[in-house]
Amino acid sequence: MQPFTTLTAVAAPLMRDNVDTDAIIPSREIRSVAKTGLADGLFAGWRYLTPGGRDPDPAFVLNDPRYARAQVLIAGANFGCGSSREHAAWALAEYGFRVIVAPSFNPIFRNNCILNGMVPAVVASRHAEEIAAATSNGEPTLTVDLIAREIRRADGATWPFAVDDEAREMLLEGLDAVALTLKQASRIHALREQDRAERPWVYLTDKKSGPFITPSVSE
Repeated sequence: MQPFTTLTAVAAPLMRDNVDTDAIIPSREIRSVAKTGLADGLFAGWRYLTPGGRDPDPAFVLNDPRYARAQVLIAGANFGCGSSREHAAWALAEYGFRVIVAPSFNPIFRNNCILNGMVPAVVASRHAEEIAAATSNGEPTLTVDLIAREIRRADGATWPFAVDDEAREMLLEGLDAVALTLKQASRIHALREQDRAERPWVYLTDKKSGPFITPSVSE
């Protein structure tokens, strides 16, 4: 996973509440279980004029030339609600988004964002409106600083955002859940050896391969 520290990029405002995963990537656009081939179907129901077609709807934000190559999405509350399909996060990531800014997220979608290297930045509702207005009425470029947990504009405007410490660590270092756990490998090993010394009867032993790491059911 690509680490994320600070990003300066175009931000696109999509100020709709309760954007569900079927709106993010309609089921008709999901033709495989792969993480690729989904970007064209992102927001297909809103982005194109006809279902299944590819004629851009000029009224949709991602078809506005000002927001070409946007990497930050400003959204309304409860973003990513609905089904738990990970394709929603995959489609956003493949399109090029690295940050989703919203007042709240569906918890499963939020976790899928983190696991795919995107920052789910939680801001106050009024701040989401201010940021969206700023990108709509002026320069649409923002800086998202995960280290400082803040969003900035070149004119000096700043908005704080929330992301929990574990998610922040994973994103800053580009770690998945397994890699994050393995950072504690030496501590885990030490605790296991301490337990083995205190409760040797719990551990089965194979004469050829040595002690099993899985304790027996009896204590």
